[in-house]
Amino acid sequence: MAVIELTKENFEQTINGNDFVIVDFWAPWCGPCKSFAPTYEKVSEQFPDIIFAKVNTEDEQEIAAHFQIRSIPTLMMFREQIIIFSQPGALPESAFTDVVQRASELNMADIRKQIDEEQKNA
Repeated sequence: MAVIELTKENFEQTINGNDFVIVDFWAPWCGPCKSFAPTYEKVSEQFPDIIFAKVNTEDEQEIAAHFQIRSIPTLMMFREQIIIFSQPGALPESAFTDVVQRASELNMADIRKQIDEEQKNA
């Protein structure tokens, strides 16, 4: 599946309308972002059931500010509208593939239970 561009017009709909979305926050002037782009594209082809998306932080400063993106590239993974992974920096292909695989294996019922427990104890 092709990587899609997210904007403020389609961001919320994309996150809420899909069970698993991976977002790459990047900018055109960012060297590491440009280097990571082919890896991101290649890994996206290995996981056709996952939505791979990109947010250009120059054009979509509102989204970047909302998620407090301080350095790019930053990868963020949403499963069932919950952020389960957020990390700045480009990953090597094998590490990125591994993280995606592990994230796809998470039991989201357990994750929701943990969140509920944390909120009760907060």
